[in-house]
Amino acid sequence: MNFIEITDINIPELHIYHQFREHAFTADESFVADSPKVVNLLLESDIIVRSILATQEYYDTYPHLLEKHQDAKLYIASKALMQDIVGHKIHHNVMMHGKRPEQSVLTDLGDNIIMLDEISSTQNIGSIARSAAAMGIDSYLLPTYGPHPWSRRALRVSMGHIAMLKTHLYTDMKETIKTLKENGYRVYAAEVTEDSTPLASVKVTEKWVLLMGHEGSGLSDEVLDLCDEVVTIEMEEGVKSFNVGVAASIMMYQFKHSQ
Repeated sequence: MNFIEITDINIPELHIYHQFREHAFTADESFVADSPKVVNLLLESDIIVRSILATQEYYDTYPHLLEKHQDAKLYIASKALMQDIVGHKIHHNVMMHGKRPEQSVLTDLGDNIIMLDEISSTQNIGSIARSAAAMGIDSYLLPTYGPHPWSRRALRVSMGHIAMLKTHLYTDMKETIKTLKENGYRVYAAEVTEDSTPLASVKVTEKWVLLMGHEGSGLSDEVLDLCDEVVTIEMEEGVKSFNVGVAASIMMYQFKHSQ
Protein backbone atom coordinates (compact mmCIF):
# COMPACT_ATOMS: atom_id res chain seq x y z
CA MET A 1 0.00 0.00 0.00
CA ASN A 2 1.14 3.55 -0.76
CA PHE A 3 1.01 4.96 2.82
CA ILE A 4 2.36 8.48 3.32
CA GLU A 5 2.87 9.95 6.79
CA ILE A 6 2.09 13.67 6.64
CA THR A 7 4.85 15.97 7.83
CA ASP A 8 3.83 19.10 5.91
CA ILE A 9 0.15 20.04 5.63
CA ASN A 10 0.88 22.57 2.89
CA ILE A 11 1.94 20.15 0.16
CA PRO A 12 -0.03 20.72 -3.09
CA GLU A 13 -1.61 17.25 -3.01
CA LEU A 14 -3.53 18.15 0.15
CA HIS A 15 -4.94 21.47 -1.08
CA ILE A 16 -8.03 19.74 -2.49
CA TYR A 17 -9.14 18.83 1.04
CA HIS A 18 -9.29 22.50 1.94
CA GLN A 19 -10.83 23.90 -1.25
CA PHE A 20 -14.46 22.91 -0.97
CA ARG A 21 -15.96 25.42 -3.37
CA GLU A 22 -17.22 23.95 -6.62
CA HIS A 23 -14.73 25.79 -8.87
CA ALA A 24 -11.89 23.88 -7.18
CA PHE A 25 -13.20 20.61 -8.62
CA THR A 26 -14.39 21.36 -12.15
CA ALA A 27 -10.99 21.68 -13.83
CA ASP A 28 -10.00 18.03 -13.39
CA GLU A 29 -13.41 16.51 -12.54
CA SER A 30 -12.46 15.93 -8.91
CA PHE A 31 -14.68 15.31 -5.92
CA VAL A 32 -14.08 15.03 -2.18
CA ALA A 33 -16.08 12.66 0.01
CA ASP A 34 -16.01 12.47 3.79
CA SER A 35 -17.12 10.14 6.62
CA PRO A 36 -16.59 6.36 6.72
CA LYS A 37 -20.11 5.48 5.49
CA VAL A 38 -19.76 7.55 2.32
CA VAL A 39 -16.12 6.76 1.62
CA ASN A 40 -16.57 3.02 2.23
CA LEU A 41 -19.48 2.79 -0.20
CA LEU A 42 -17.46 4.61 -2.85
CA LEU A 43 -14.43 2.40 -2.28
CA GLU A 44 -16.59 -0.61 -3.07
CA SER A 45 -17.57 0.94 -6.42
CA ASP A 46 -15.48 1.43 -9.56
CA ILE A 47 -14.66 5.05 -8.75
CA ILE A 48 -11.12 6.23 -9.50
CA VAL A 49 -9.53 7.15 -6.16
CA ARG A 50 -6.70 9.66 -6.24
CA SER A 51 -5.99 9.85 -2.53
CA ILE A 52 -7.35 9.15 0.93
CA LEU A 53 -6.71 11.30 4.00
CA ALA A 54 -7.39 9.30 7.15
CA THR A 55 -6.24 8.29 10.59
CA GLN A 56 -4.27 5.11 11.17
CA GLU A 57 -7.35 3.74 12.94
CA TYR A 58 -9.39 4.01 9.74
CA TYR A 59 -6.78 2.18 7.68
CA ASP A 60 -6.48 -0.54 10.32
CA THR A 61 -10.25 -1.04 10.37
CA TYR A 62 -10.89 -1.22 6.61
CA PRO A 63 -7.79 -2.67 4.89
CA HIS A 64 -9.92 -4.85 2.59
CA LEU A 65 -11.51 -1.78 0.99
CA LEU A 66 -8.13 -0.52 -0.19
CA GLU A 67 -7.10 -3.60 -2.14
CA LYS A 68 -8.66 -2.51 -5.45
CA HIS A 69 -7.19 1.01 -5.20
CA GLN A 70 -3.47 0.27 -5.28
CA ASP A 71 -2.63 3.48 -7.18
CA ALA A 72 -4.20 5.83 -4.64
CA LYS A 73 -2.02 7.85 -2.28
CA LEU A 74 -2.91 7.00 1.31
CA TYR A 75 -2.15 9.91 3.62
CA ILE A 76 -1.97 9.18 7.34
CA ALA A 77 -2.78 11.94 9.82
CA SER A 78 -4.15 12.33 13.32
CA LYS A 79 -7.66 13.74 13.58
CA ALA A 80 -6.20 17.00 14.92
CA LEU A 81 -3.89 17.23 11.91
CA MET A 82 -6.78 16.47 9.56
CA GLN A 83 -8.66 19.41 11.09
CA ASP A 84 -5.63 21.65 10.48
CA ILE A 85 -5.63 20.59 6.81
CA VAL A 86 -9.37 21.02 6.35
CA GLY A 87 -9.51 24.28 8.31
CA HIS A 88 -12.42 23.47 10.61
CA LYS A 89 -13.62 20.90 13.15
CA ILE A 90 -14.57 17.51 11.71
CA HIS A 91 -16.53 14.62 13.23
CA HIS A 92 -15.06 11.77 11.19
CA ASN A 93 -11.68 10.20 10.49
CA VAL A 94 -11.52 9.84 6.72
CA MET A 95 -11.78 11.88 3.53
CA MET A 96 -11.28 10.80 -0.06
CA HIS A 97 -10.26 12.60 -3.26
CA GLY A 98 -11.61 10.89 -6.36
CA LYS A 99 -12.46 11.46 -9.99
CA ARG A 100 -16.05 12.03 -10.99
CA PRO A 101 -17.32 9.24 -13.27
CA GLU A 102 -17.98 10.10 -16.88
CA GLN A 103 -21.50 11.18 -17.74
CA SER A 104 -23.84 8.76 -19.43
CA VAL A 105 -25.25 9.77 -22.81
CA LEU A 106 -29.03 10.08 -23.13
CA THR A 107 -29.29 6.89 -25.17
CA ASP A 108 -27.60 4.87 -22.42
CA LEU A 109 -29.94 5.84 -19.60
CA GLY A 110 -32.36 3.37 -18.04
CA ASP A 111 -36.10 3.07 -18.60
CA ASN A 112 -36.93 5.17 -15.54
CA ILE A 113 -35.36 8.61 -15.13
CA ILE A 114 -35.64 11.30 -12.47
CA MET A 115 -34.98 14.70 -14.07
CA LEU A 116 -34.52 18.03 -12.31
CA ASP A 117 -35.02 21.58 -13.41
CA GLU A 118 -32.64 24.01 -11.70
CA ILE A 119 -32.68 22.90 -8.05
CA SER A 120 -30.79 25.40 -5.91
CA SER A 121 -30.23 23.19 -2.87
CA THR A 122 -27.38 20.68 -3.00
CA GLN A 123 -29.06 18.95 -0.07
CA ASN A 124 -32.17 18.29 -2.18
CA ILE A 125 -30.01 16.99 -5.03
CA GLY A 126 -28.33 14.55 -2.68
CA SER A 127 -31.59 13.52 -1.02
CA ILE A 128 -33.26 12.78 -4.37
CA ALA A 129 -30.23 10.75 -5.48
CA ARG A 130 -30.42 8.63 -2.34
CA SER A 131 -34.15 8.01 -2.79
CA ALA A 132 -33.71 7.15 -6.47
CA ALA A 133 -31.04 4.59 -5.66
CA ALA A 134 -33.20 3.07 -2.93
CA MET A 135 -36.13 2.65 -5.30
CA GLY A 136 -34.20 1.20 -8.21
CA ILE A 137 -34.30 4.26 -10.43
CA ASP A 138 -30.81 4.28 -11.90
CA SER A 139 -30.78 7.41 -14.06
CA TYR A 140 -30.47 11.03 -12.93
CA LEU A 141 -30.76 14.04 -15.25
CA LEU A 142 -29.67 17.46 -14.00
CA PRO A 143 -28.88 20.84 -15.56
CA THR A 144 -25.32 22.07 -16.01
CA TYR A 145 -26.39 25.41 -14.52
CA GLY A 146 -27.23 23.97 -11.09
CA PRO A 147 -25.20 22.36 -8.29
CA HIS A 148 -23.25 19.29 -9.37
CA PRO A 149 -24.53 15.93 -8.04
CA TRP A 150 -20.94 15.02 -7.05
CA SER A 151 -20.42 18.21 -5.06
CA ARG A 152 -19.30 17.49 -1.50
CA ARG A 153 -22.59 18.28 0.25
CA ALA A 154 -24.80 16.52 -2.31
CA LEU A 155 -22.51 13.51 -2.14
CA ARG A 156 -22.69 13.44 1.65
CA VAL A 157 -26.50 13.74 1.75
CA SER A 158 -26.81 10.97 -0.84
CA MET A 159 -24.63 8.85 1.49
CA GLY A 160 -22.52 8.02 -1.55
CA HIS A 161 -25.45 6.42 -3.39
CA ILE A 162 -25.02 8.84 -6.29
CA ALA A 163 -22.39 6.30 -7.39
CA MET A 164 -25.22 3.84 -8.10
CA LEU A 165 -26.85 6.18 -10.63
CA LYS A 166 -26.20 6.98 -14.26
CA THR A 167 -25.98 10.76 -14.45
CA HIS A 168 -26.29 13.13 -17.37
CA LEU A 169 -25.96 16.92 -17.20
CA TYR A 170 -27.97 18.75 -19.85
CA THR A 171 -27.58 22.33 -21.07
CA ASP A 172 -30.98 22.87 -22.74
CA MET A 173 -34.05 21.49 -20.99
CA LYS A 174 -36.44 21.88 -23.91
CA GLU A 175 -34.17 20.14 -26.39
CA THR A 176 -33.47 17.40 -23.87
CA ILE A 177 -37.18 16.76 -23.30
CA LYS A 178 -37.74 16.58 -27.06
CA THR A 179 -34.89 14.09 -27.45
CA LEU A 180 -36.19 11.93 -24.61
CA LYS A 181 -39.63 11.80 -26.20
CA GLU A 182 -38.07 10.86 -29.54
CA ASN A 183 -36.29 8.04 -27.70
CA GLY A 184 -39.59 6.61 -26.52
CA TYR A 185 -39.94 8.08 -23.05
CA ARG A 186 -43.17 9.54 -21.72
CA VAL A 187 -42.34 12.70 -19.78
CA TYR A 188 -44.35 13.39 -16.62
CA ALA A 189 -44.08 16.83 -15.01
CA ALA A 190 -44.58 17.20 -11.27
CA GLU A 191 -46.68 20.34 -10.86
CA VAL A 192 -49.99 21.58 -9.52
CA THR A 193 -52.30 22.66 -12.38
CA GLU A 194 -56.04 22.69 -12.97
CA ASP A 195 -55.90 19.60 -15.18
CA SER A 196 -53.07 17.67 -13.51
CA THR A 197 -53.50 13.94 -12.89
CA PRO A 198 -53.70 12.90 -9.22
CA LEU A 199 -50.71 10.74 -8.37
CA ALA A 200 -52.89 7.85 -7.20
CA SER A 201 -54.55 7.72 -10.64
CA VAL A 202 -51.53 8.04 -12.91
CA LYS A 203 -50.94 5.28 -15.47
CA VAL A 204 -47.22 4.94 -15.95
CA THR A 205 -45.62 3.65 -19.15
CA GLU A 206 -42.61 1.32 -19.26
CA LYS A 207 -40.23 4.11 -20.22
CA TRP A 208 -40.77 7.30 -18.25
CA VAL A 209 -39.15 10.51 -17.09
CA LEU A 210 -40.32 12.27 -13.93
CA LEU A 211 -39.47 15.97 -14.11
CA MET A 212 -39.25 17.96 -10.87
CA GLY A 213 -39.28 21.76 -10.89
CA HIS A 214 -37.42 24.46 -8.98
CA GLU A 215 -38.12 24.61 -5.22
CA GLY A 216 -39.74 28.02 -5.44
CA SER A 217 -40.92 28.68 -8.99
CA GLY A 218 -41.74 25.14 -10.11
CA LEU A 219 -41.93 24.46 -13.85
CA SER A 220 -42.74 27.11 -16.45
CA ASP A 221 -45.83 26.85 -18.65
CA GLU A 222 -43.54 26.56 -21.65
CA VAL A 223 -41.88 23.46 -20.18
CA LEU A 224 -45.21 21.98 -19.06
CA ASP A 225 -46.49 22.24 -22.61
CA LEU A 226 -43.62 20.03 -23.80
CA CYS A 227 -44.38 17.29 -21.28
CA ASP A 228 -46.83 14.47 -21.98
CA GLU A 229 -48.68 14.67 -18.66
CA VAL A 230 -48.72 16.75 -15.49
CA VAL A 231 -48.99 14.86 -12.19
CA THR A 232 -49.67 16.21 -8.72
CA ILE A 233 -49.70 14.73 -5.23
CA GLU A 234 -53.06 14.97 -3.55
CA MET A 235 -52.81 17.14 -0.43
CA GLU A 236 -55.06 18.39 2.32
CA GLU A 237 -56.66 21.77 1.76
CA GLY A 238 -54.45 24.59 2.96
CA VAL A 239 -51.18 22.75 2.31
CA LYS A 240 -49.59 24.18 -0.81
CA SER A 241 -46.69 21.84 -1.50
CA PHE A 242 -44.08 19.37 -0.28
CA ASN A 243 -40.36 19.92 -0.14
CA VAL A 244 -39.05 18.89 -3.57
CA GLY A 245 -36.98 16.06 -2.11
CA VAL A 246 -39.99 14.65 -0.27
CA ALA A 247 -42.25 15.09 -3.30
CA ALA A 248 -39.74 13.35 -5.59
CA SER A 249 -39.49 10.40 -3.19
CA ILE A 250 -43.27 9.97 -2.96
CA MET A 251 -43.71 10.19 -6.71
CA MET A 252 -40.83 7.88 -7.57
CA TYR A 253 -42.24 5.24 -5.25
CA GLN A 254 -45.70 5.49 -6.82
CA PHE A 255 -44.28 5.44 -10.34
CA LYS A 256 -42.24 2.30 -9.62
CA HIS A 257 -45.25 0.50 -8.14
CA SER A 258 -47.89 1.49 -10.70
CA GLN A 259 -46.29 -0.03 -13.81
